[in-house]
Amino acid sequence: MSVETLEHPAQVPSKGSETFFCCEGLNAYYGDSYIVQNVSFELGEGQILALLGRNGAGKTSTLRALARATTPELRSGLIHLDGEALHNKPNYHAARAGVQLVQEDRRIIPGLTVEENIQLAQISGDKGWTFEQICELFPRLAERRRQEGTTMSGGEQQMLAIGRALARDVKLLLLDEPYEGLAPVVRQDIAKALLEVRKSGITSIIVEQNAVAALLLSDRAVILDTGEVVYDGSAEEVLDDEDLRHKYLAI
Repeated sequence: MSVETLEHPAQVPSKGSETFFCCEGLNAYYGDSYIVQNVSFELGEGQILALLGRNGAGKTSTLRALARATTPELRSGLIHLDGEALHNKPNYHAARAGVQLVQEDRRIIPGLTVEENIQLAQISGDKGWTFEQICELFPRLAERRRQEGTTMSGGEQQMLAIGRALARDVKLLLLDEPYEGLAPVVRQDIAKALLEVRKSGITSIIVEQNAVAALLLSDRAVILDTGEVVYDGSAEEVLDDEDLRHKYLAI
């Protein structure tokens, strides 16, 4: 197994070990299709969790359910963030409560510059990181601040998508395939930035087909198989357990 060189976050203490985020018994559907099946796990403040599984395991659907997106439909289950219940609130309340989802397609707004994409994210809700702070995390965005966001490279657009999420008052950062289509050197830049985000106390959940890269970033891992949790434990244990990786991740 090829492992990229990166300090494992277990060597960097998280902000707190007490439960900061938890979901319990999540059940979500696309129409009659039962996609997310009784999913439960929890995280401490400032921790990173790798949400893994084969294609079709229900990873993105779980992430969207946690973000309280309109699809899939969350029909039962509990979601709490920093002591606040989200499962019984309107969909838009999750974003106001500090949940930010960076989707796989990045959703960069056409016709707006890099800086305008960030500014637009700050119009409603409490402001998070300033544009200057985001540029410290991703110096390339400072160089491209007046460039239309959709004309940048895939890696730069991913930096912008993450930066735009940080521009809100984010407590839980949800990342769907942040390494998709990126060169190894750009993946390293993204990984280092996410570890810096972690140091600020933001809790993160990463869905990523490059399971090893996600595990190297993470404190904990949850593995899904056909919508159900089949593993919930440390990321290091998954890296060390070849049989577990082969059975559920095909690596």
